[in-house]
Amino acid sequence: MKNVLNADPNVWNVPNQKSVIHISAAIGNKNNSSPDQEVKVSLTFGLAIATLAQSLGHISGAHLNPAVTFGMLASCQISLFKAVMYVVAQMLGSALASGIVYGARPSTTDALGLNALNGVTPSQGVGIELLATFQLVLCVIAVTDKRRRDVTGSAPLAIGLSVCLGHLAAISYTGCGINPARSFGPALILSDFTNHWVYWVGPMCGGLAAALIYDFLLFPKYDDFPERMKVLVSGPAGNYDVNGGTDNATVEMTSK
Repeated sequence: MKNVLNADPNVWNVPNQKSVIHISAAIGNKNNSSPDQEVKVSLTFGLAIATLAQSLGHISGAHLNPAVTFGMLASCQISLFKAVMYVVAQMLGSALASGIVYGARPSTTDALGLNALNGVTPSQGVGIELLATFQLVLCVIAVTDKRRRDVTGSAPLAIGLSVCLGHLAAISYTGCGINPARSFGPALILSDFTNHWVYWVGPMCGGLAAALIYDFLLFPKYDDFPERMKVLVSGPAGNYDVNGGTDNATVEMTSK
């Protein structure tokens, strides 16, 4: 198996900590073709996301992922300017984290968690990444929807389990990018962008599809068009709370 045991690239405004954990888990075992390695990496990614969302979601919103940010933008829950800044920060954080792991990795390995297709075509890879990211972004939008009153558990844990689920399903085929920033860091450090577009097109389309299906089919919003456009320009009035809230304000995954 080519080095496909990578993980979800989630980043924040200051996100290199998560990517360091993820990439380190992906390259730390020489027997990375064994099923136990897939489970280890999947759990590491899921637990890291859950921990960071729980700990720092109130500060930055803990998007950690351009696909999540794009989904929130499509759902008109964040302004266009903030979305661009989030993605830039996520990519910078991933590049920094990849550089740290590259310098600290054992001399016995040349891996860096670079996402690669394994037995699938690029078009199949796009489909796999799209579906894996779709369920993640749908989970993020659904569990943080302040219109709901039935979410009594931990939203960060649900999101972390969604990340873990995506990895268990897709890691054998694409390395499970589901996060363009996470895929970008190792590709940049190793100067290897082979099929890198797959890890942008699939996740971003998955995030967009999740937002549109949730907002217009599963749990429709009835905001008028001018109000939605106003959010895209200046952001919503309410603040995002990853643990949910008791008011009916629009959810915004952003800093306070």
